[in-house]
Amino acid sequence: MRITAAMVKELRERTGAGMMECKKALQEAGGDMEAAIELMRKSGQAKADKKAGRVAAEGVIAAAGGGEGGVALVEVNSETDFVAKEADFRAFAQKVAERVLAAAPADLEALLALPLDEGGPSVEEARRELVARLGENITVRRFVRVAAAPGRVLAHYLHGSPVRRIGVVVELEGGDEALARDLAMHIAASRPQYRDVEDIPAEVLDKEREILRAQAEASGKPPEIVEKMVEGRLRKHLAEITLVGQPFVKDPDITVGKLLQQAGAKVARFERLEVGEGIERRSESFADEVMAQVKGA
Repeated sequence: MRITAAMVKELRERTGAGMMECKKALQEAGGDMEAAIELMRKSGQAKADKKAGRVAAEGVIAAAGGGEGGVALVEVNSETDFVAKEADFRAFAQKVAERVLAAAPADLEALLALPLDEGGPSVEEARRELVARLGENITVRRFVRVAAAPGRVLAHYLHGSPVRRIGVVVELEGGDEALARDLAMHIAASRPQYRDVEDIPAEVLDKEREILRAQAEASGKPPEIVEKMVEGRLRKHLAEITLVGQPFVKDPDITVGKLLQQAGAKVARFERLEVGEGIERRSESFADEVMAQVKGA
């Protein structure tokens, strides 16, 4: 059967794949549009499996929702920043965030099994098709969903342009949305690990105190001075890692704790996601990376 330009155009519109890939699939399927789509989906799965072991530490944070509807944040990873900027990649990440918000999946496995669009392929199937189309390993790594509790305020903030690499959601008791957004921006910049000292696990405190004591004892000071040094350094360290102890980024003369006190507010919860956080990246020179891509092509 003769494969016409109109047939190739229709297949491209339905799959988002390249022209030559569409033409080849139609030829293999004898001009049957549905069979060609099935072939391309199988091909996409094979390509996705082949690329699954490659490190994907770039990508985007996507967000959905706000206000009384709750907020969802999702990290979707790619191998390169180039693909992270690609419109189809960012659209996929946004749709995944919207599915998290709407369906509240229990875990990543449940999320991947959900349909990306009503009546369409699952999130996992769409991910595999995107791998085939963009030529890189792509992963949905993690997500958080914060429901809006009665009487509380939610706000979120995404940082980076055009690629959003940091996402934060803040839930406040008291205060307003403007304050919650200011705090989300602060958290994006200052990376607090905990809300306040009460949130820090006892073993973390004990370990830090042990390290500081060893450092102080090395100074040769008397035991009573050593104890004062340890407590002083511990207070400084806790102020650095707790949200309420940090200087507020928009007014460093006051702490976040003081700002909240003035507003009659309290942070009930915050979540911060940053692209590639905790992923071990491959050490490779740019020249080696280019040569590897040329050989792969």
